[in-house]
Amino acid sequence: MGTGTGAAPGTGAAPGPGTAPGTATGTGSPTGTSTGTDTGTAAGHGTGAGPWRVGVRWVLRVGFRPEPWKRGPLLAASALLLGLLMMVHSSIPNRVGNLGSLTETFLPWFGVFIPLLLAGALWRRSAAAVVALLLPVTVWLNLFGGLLGDKSHAGSDLTLAGHNVSADNPDPAGTARDLAASGADVLALEELDDQATGTYEKELAKAYPYRTVQGTVGLWSKLPLSDSRPVEIETDYGPLAATKPADVRMAGNRALRTTVATDHGPLAVYVAHLGSVRVNPRSGFWTGTRDRNAQALGRALAAERNNRVVLLGDLNGTTDDRALAGLTSKLHSAQDTAGDGFGFTWPAKFPVARIDQILVRGVEPDSSWVLPATGSDHLPVAAGISF
Repeated sequence: MGTGTGAAPGTGAAPGPGTAPGTATGTGSPTGTSTGTDTGTAAGHGTGAGPWRVGVRWVLRVGFRPEPWKRGPLLAASALLLGLLMMVHSSIPNRVGNLGSLTETFLPWFGVFIPLLLAGALWRRSAAAVVALLLPVTVWLNLFGGLLGDKSHAGSDLTLAGHNVSADNPDPAGTARDLAASGADVLALEELDDQATGTYEKELAKAYPYRTVQGTVGLWSKLPLSDSRPVEIETDYGPLAATKPADVRMAGNRALRTTVATDHGPLAVYVAHLGSVRVNPRSGFWTGTRDRNAQALGRALAAERNNRVVLLGDLNGTTDDRALAGLTSKLHSAQDTAGDGFGFTWPAKFPVARIDQILVRGVEPDSSWVLPATGSDHLPVAAGISF
């Protein structure tokens, strides 16, 4: 049958010199299967579909081979654990060393492990690890993907700025000039001491004719202020707190409330510096004072009758930290709503967390950004709002 087909008239398939009979044509060859494959491949290259088909075949071969799925079990397990840890971060208990709050403080940085695990998966050629990485990628993007783009837009009625100027700032005069140059209408400062306060008052007097200083926090404004007063956030706590003289308690005051008169009506502005946090081997992530301050400040904000409220301050915590839920449940972050990126503020030389916040209620953030470094160990923050 093979020779009859190969000799059919009109096929134009005459065997060339030196060619064995029966091998000149694919149709007459007993090995027609391989010849048909060659013809299909050539046609594929001619239409541009060859590389795609080769890629599909490669994926199918790799996908259905057991070896890539058996490689890298530890990488796959690590990827799943990373995804689960981010997914259930709010369920991590604080009973031992405030582990939950510590995790939430640095939660965005868990994403750094994703490319590291991916590199390991590719090096080990582990299909299981690559697939497992889909979980942490999805969870991280769900938590923080919205912060990656620029959500700001032009135009605002009022510009606010806040800065922990640091009691150890070697150049308070320079810091004051830098902050005034930002063009903010309202400027909140934290961690003031007696000596530095006089410097800030002198340097900011021309740009900001209105001011109020309550203990270690102050607010300077281009607009009139009224009803300025300290806010009790339980900085002094315990049985001996009530025995301290009023002037002693006032010197250590760390929160204030004032009303800014705007063209759109009164705006209640709070400035606060919550207690510091510490990480040490014995107690873990120690946040006792900060948490107590946050709860007291949350009660003050809940009692605030003005619908338009802004809180500026060093809260010594991120908005992901459950300990600040009493604040973040009543106000929302200008950075999350109208910022570009994470807006990390501390430490100034290599920021890893945003602990300096501008939180608002009853006004609309238009933009939020981080100002250039000063002599402080914190970066200043700013935001534009509309009424």
